[in-house]
Amino acid sequence: MTEFRTRADYRPYDSLFLLTLCVVLLASAFNFACGSTTTKTSRYQLAGRIVAIDPSRQQIMVSHSEITGYMPAMTMPFRLKNTNVLQSLSKGDEISATLVVAGNQSWLEDVNVARKSSEQSDPRDVEIVALPHEGDAVPNFTLVNQDGKRITLNQYRRKTLLITFIYTRCPLPDYCPLLSSNFAEVDKALKKDPGLYAKTHLLSVSFDFEHDSPAVLRSYGAAYTEGYNDEKFEHWEFASGSAEDVKAITKFFGLQYLESSNQFAHSMVTAIVSPHGKIVKIYRYSDWKPAEVLNELRRTAYTS
Repeated sequence: MTEFRTRADYRPYDSLFLLTLCVVLLASAFNFACGSTTTKTSRYQLAGRIVAIDPSRQQIMVSHSEITGYMPAMTMPFRLKNTNVLQSLSKGDEISATLVVAGNQSWLEDVNVARKSSEQSDPRDVEIVALPHEGDAVPNFTLVNQDGKRITLNQYRRKTLLITFIYTRCPLPDYCPLLSSNFAEVDKALKKDPGLYAKTHLLSVSFDFEHDSPAVLRSYGAAYTEGYNDEKFEHWEFASGSAEDVKAITKFFGLQYLESSNQFAHSMVTAIVSPHGKIVKIYRYSDWKPAEVLNELRRTAYTS
């Protein structure tokens, strides 16, 4: 038989114990507060070959070997800490560098060229794909959401749609995690404006269709919405689909992705689609700010 205790069964604490407990709790609270403002910085050694250079973004695409303790061998774009080094780099150069991950940012520093380019082409080189233009009509793509239900983009007509592309295992904090964090901030801000909330919808599409099943997307999405087991995904959905469905929607939006050892080298695209199903705004990278997107959503929702 289980013994249930009542309030009377518990002895009052003596004053010395209460004093000690208070000191411990205060110390813990102080440490937690201090820790929450401290950005953890990690450094990893990287070696690889440059397959593309984007001077306008101060980035290089590197086909690298395994980064011990962080990610497997793959091809990935990296931002450079020292932009002056771009002048001495060429496509095909073999380099060594330090990958720095700090908070929601990452970059390469101490970049050294181990061997200059032989000017030979590489099948892993990345082509520049055109993005859709503002005013282009968005086709009625079909996907499967976090609940395993088929959805189409036409079902969001009469609402302003904010759409982006991610995959749940993305390791770099300033790529998919930043996009999802920004979406979370936008979603929270929209909830404070019921009128605008009702006129908008958010959609995160995973191109990792083999791994990001509805169950994985549900768990990932609920963590970002902070709804956890109670999340109903009525305003912000997470979806993927078959290889054909994912290829179709990513091709239209100009997203590039290349799988390597269960990770992806990928570009970033976020778009605002009007209630009439037309492109209003395209953001090619992850450096857009939630405030500017909120202003664009408000303008589109109330003028379209």
